[in-house]
Amino acid sequence: MDIEAFFEGMPFADLLGVEVTEVSDGHAEGYLPMREELSWNEDRLMAHGGVTFTLADTVGGAALVSLVEQPVPTIDMRIDYLEAGTGDLHATADVLRLGNEVGTVEVEVTDADGTALADVRGVYKTG
Repeated sequence: MDIEAFFEGMPFADLLGVEVTEVSDGHAEGYLPMREELSWNEDRLMAHGGVTFTLADTVGGAALVSLVEQPVPTIDMRIDYLEAGTGDLHATADVLRLGNEVGTVEVEVTDADGTALADVRGVYKTG
């Protein structure tokens, strides 16, 4: 399964510009180039929370798919927003637990300078 192509081929992720750049052994990375249409503020470029959420969900799912090699629907996502992204967003995800029915992934979303924008925990159906 070509995991990067699978996630980049998702219509919604493609619409936003999500790119999965690395996937292997329960780890994934990706980014989203920020642009005006993704901002919640018309006067200043600031990522809408839904954009940050989508990046985290997509990259988190990719980390889990690297282990189970099948699509993993999201069951639950817990996101703590720490800062508003004002430039390109980056996400790093690692699988914390892989069970027969459910997998848990931790995701960190940062800006290009490494400033933490969101801490995320995703739960996905694996079986």
